[in-house]
Amino acid sequence: MSEVKSDIQIAREAKMQPINDILAKINVPDESTAFSPMGRHIAKINLEYLDTLKDKPDGKLILVTAITPTPAGEGKTTTSVGLNDGLNKIGKKSIVCLREPSLGPSFGMKGGAAGGGYAQVVPMEQINLHFTGDFHAITSAHNLLSALIDNHIYWGNKLDIDVRRITWKRVMDMNDRSLRSININLGGVANGFPREDSFDITVASEIMAIFCLSNDLGDLEKRIGNITIAYTRGKKPVYAKDLKAQGPMTVLLKDAIRPNVTQTLENNPAIIHGGPFANIAHGCNSVIATKTGLKLADYVVTEAGFGADLGAEKFLDIKCRKSDLKPSCVVIVATIRALKMHGGVAKDDLKTENVEALKMGLVNLQRHVENIKKFNLPVAIAINHFIKDSDNEVKALIEFCNKIGVKASLCTHWADGGEGTKELANNVAELCDKNENKFKFLYENKTALFKKIETIAKEIYRADEVIADTKIREQLKSFEDAGYGDFPICIAKTQYSFSTDPSLKGAPTGHSLPIREIKLSSGAEFIVVICGAVMTMPGLPRVPAADSIKLNKDGQIEGLF
Repeated sequence: MSEVKSDIQIAREAKMQPINDILAKINVPDESTAFSPMGRHIAKINLEYLDTLKDKPDGKLILVTAITPTPAGEGKTTTSVGLNDGLNKIGKKSIVCLREPSLGPSFGMKGGAAGGGYAQVVPMEQINLHFTGDFHAITSAHNLLSALIDNHIYWGNKLDIDVRRITWKRVMDMNDRSLRSININLGGVANGFPREDSFDITVASEIMAIFCLSNDLGDLEKRIGNITIAYTRGKKPVYAKDLKAQGPMTVLLKDAIRPNVTQTLENNPAIIHGGPFANIAHGCNSVIATKTGLKLADYVVTEAGFGADLGAEKFLDIKCRKSDLKPSCVVIVATIRALKMHGGVAKDDLKTENVEALKMGLVNLQRHVENIKKFNLPVAIAINHFIKDSDNEVKALIEFCNKIGVKASLCTHWADGGEGTKELANNVAELCDKNENKFKFLYENKTALFKKIETIAKEIYRADEVIADTKIREQLKSFEDAGYGDFPICIAKTQYSFSTDPSLKGAPTGHSLPIREIKLSSGAEFIVVICGAVMTMPGLPRVPAADSIKLNKDGQIEGLF
């Protein structure tokens, strides 16, 4: 048996085409007004060119999501890339729109996010590391606002900011638990007024959320100005625009806001732009990128982070609500390995056939299917195939999907690229063409904020109740009184369970959703509801991925995946 190549080996052997040839496939002209090359294989599309596409009809939007994640892996990004290649294989004009990877998980536990096997976006090394510098620009813009706040207080505090009520944290694009709670401005009068502060990871920043929900530079600047940064001693809100911060922050983001175009291993176009986490933020690539794809192709494949309960719900209830996007179809990625874990099998025992455990774990897939149907959207199942999956297990999964009225396609894109997703591509194209677009949200804008939280908890997570103390309820009421009652809800919780207990696999019921904290994102225009022990600044694992990443004697990167 031949040696299985690593993702980075496969990516390094790719025969990439010049980026202008990739753009030509979607009719982007080879002109300086249309795009700016960032080397031979990456480009940024110019906003002026996007303005010329406004009157073009939109293509069909396909959302890829997944069952509840496990350490066995689901391969959502890999499947998104594979499906895009498969659609192009069957003669459809398709673009994949993905999030940019964060350095935190790349050097932590999760690894990179450029797909895998023969379903990758390339150049993989650049994409997983600094890419086009978008995340650095977002980090800089965020921390500029932090610096302006402390500088304003240092020079007299004309706005009467209460240093105990500053809500704006600092950020960095790395997992570093030691920065979760810090003291700043120490060292005497010359360094300012000592106060407590903290860091979030960049992908949890409200700037990242605003970046991904803005329609253009003007919208971006307006939203940044509306960020609530602190409260006065009289408990009145202070906004970024009160510090005139929106101008310089937008300047830092003026190039980052332009969508990045790369290619798949099969030389099909890929737009990779923005990247909020799905467990602590809204988990979708930028609105600008998705809308660009819809103008340039007949089909756009995009993904939402983690399982459908977190990623898909936020994509549909936040991103689609804010941007007037309407998906035509949802693909739920499932693996036999992960379903067996939901059925009680330990990770070390997954290589052994266990049809009974698979059947027990299918409740997780079934619940995700039921949840997506609450949005009136058609569903397809992508079985991301692994070598150790047995024929009996595959048969049991397909039979179950037929029984609940959804078609499952066995996908071998990891090994075979687009050739391995042609069946799924044909099924998805058929569902898109038949879809009558009856898409609906889970709740209405006018619904009370606490009722919105209850609706998500009961309808999506199947919780019996939401636990919130008086302080939380009073905060929600104050947000409504301040005019934020129409905002959608962004729940931050563990991705590993429908509940807030990551050990509860399958499809738990009878649990509660305890609210630990709520935060107003008045610029991004949603309410963040933090539940359970989820962290907005992750830590590195005992053995981080960084331990294996190095340059070899030829100056090539090893260990990145």
